[in-house]
Amino acid sequence: MATGKKRKRARQAAMWVATADLPKSAGHPFYERLNRVFDDAGFDAFVEAQCAQFYADDIGRPSLAPGRYFRLLLLGYVEGLDSERAIAWRAADSLSIRHFLDLALHEAPPDHSTLLRTRRLIDVEAHQAVFTWVLQRRADANLVQGRTLGIDATTLEANAAMRSIVRRDTGDAYDAWLTRLAAASGIATPTRAALARFDRKRKKKGSNDDWTHPHDPDAKITKMKDGRTHLAHTAEHAVDLDTGAIVGVTVQDADDGDTTTMVETLLEAAGQLAAVAGTAGVTEVVGDTGYHSNETMVAFRALGIRSYVSEPDRGRRNWKGKAAAQRAVYANRRRIRGSRGQRLLRQRGELLERPNAHLYETGRMRRVHLRGHPNILKRLLVHVCGANLGLLMRQLTGVGTPRSLPGRAAATVGALIRRLRAFWAHVRPTWGHGPPDPPNWSCGGPPTPQRELVILSSRLSPLPRAARASGSPSASRLAAMRTPCASADSQPRAGSRNGRSHPYTQLLSAMARWNRPPAWGTSITDMTAPAPADSPKIVTRLGSPPKVAMLSRTHSSAATMESGPKSVETLHGC
Repeated sequence: MATGKKRKRARQAAMWVATADLPKSAGHPFYERLNRVFDDAGFDAFVEAQCAQFYADDIGRPSLAPGRYFRLLLLGYVEGLDSERAIAWRAADSLSIRHFLDLALHEAPPDHSTLLRTRRLIDVEAHQAVFTWVLQRRADANLVQGRTLGIDATTLEANAAMRSIVRRDTGDAYDAWLTRLAAASGIATPTRAALARFDRKRKKKGSNDDWTHPHDPDAKITKMKDGRTHLAHTAEHAVDLDTGAIVGVTVQDADDGDTTTMVETLLEAAGQLAAVAGTAGVTEVVGDTGYHSNETMVAFRALGIRSYVSEPDRGRRNWKGKAAAQRAVYANRRRIRGSRGQRLLRQRGELLERPNAHLYETGRMRRVHLRGHPNILKRLLVHVCGANLGLLMRQLTGVGTPRSLPGRAAATVGALIRRLRAFWAHVRPTWGHGPPDPPNWSCGGPPTPQRELVILSSRLSPLPRAARASGSPSASRLAAMRTPCASADSQPRAGSRNGRSHPYTQLLSAMARWNRPPAWGTSITDMTAPAPADSPKIVTRLGSPPKVAMLSRTHSSAATMESGPKSVETLHGC
């Protein structure tokens, strides 16, 4: 085969190219399965009927189809794209996504400006209808219950800079206002460093009652999760804790408290569940400490909803004249201390915090590139639709996003390798390589696990002459045990102290050469002589090899085995 080479001169493009000669994509399995879900449920016909009022019948050229528009916004979640420019670029670059959008190779993908104009054209109610349609598909698959809801909020960084804020009363910029204050305080011509020092001493200088952004009035000054002060919005979700489905989402002011924003979110979630067939009413609400207040607990009790809201530490409280609030707060406290309350609070961390990471960290929506709550809510509703569709696709195909498909393949290969290893361990022949059997250190008894610790002296004295002269098996074994200690003492080695190895090393070497411990009933009281009081002792477990032995100075006498297991000096309960 000859080597291909780059042409030295420019290639003249053909004037006519047959469609059959154009490259075709094999398609992505995830997008093909998602398109089948849309086609089976009539997604395109539904969204065209919802958006028909925003299009003229016979005037102008055909615009972006509603089904294609919503598919493009879904790419923001499944591909992790933060802006409409990135969505348009990705649609033009990928053949699989062009197939998902039903774009021919000779058709140009929509520009980001087309996405922007279409989003402004279609109202929020149409996006909420699409959210309800996706939620109905989950309910048809028995993936929505709606009885126990968890609620949580997070902050979204606004597309606005702090240095662009202006005064609400006069319209002055922050630098001009600060310069006028410095001049009034006696600084005639302040420098930037002098202004920074002067501004650092002022308190409550970033109040939302005094300052606003001229291009995004909905953005509020707040502290972000990482500690920075920035203009931001609040996104709040209501999640079905039985299935993990997100049943409600709202965008509100970042300076509002959780007890204020939860009312709108719960109403939105209740409306979505009422529109979805096959779901039950809300009976339980789970939240963190930010949602706890007397008014909230009383309202839940009046509505017949059991609350599982974490209570902050407020110290000893005064309930004089607040009997209704006391009963509601104590009932909530009793529930969160029960087993079901503890389980629901653990699920809150799993099913409420994790979707925030999928939507805003992996889904790249932590910083929005839109301005105004309606525009952000439109994008966020379709973004959450992608998360709900991901859970539905995970049940159908095992993967929730196209990016998780390679990881799924790696997990499958790893599971197959583990199965093969388990099968080989089961059918392996006796000559196969495997871990050696543990030695039997039960002293002739049954090899059962014991919890007794025997104390042996690490300094071995010479055997008595009578024991060396006798030909008993015990004497021969003890002589074999003495051999390594003598050789270690007679042959100094590098690293030893004063030409002698450590007593602990001598004992381990001796025990390793002991072929078989003496049986019970054999008298070995002459095995060792009494050791000095300060000599280290070896504490080892019966039934364990010597390598797990430990040095101990707790006892000063050597253990003896005279008549049986009960006569062994042991440490029980260790």
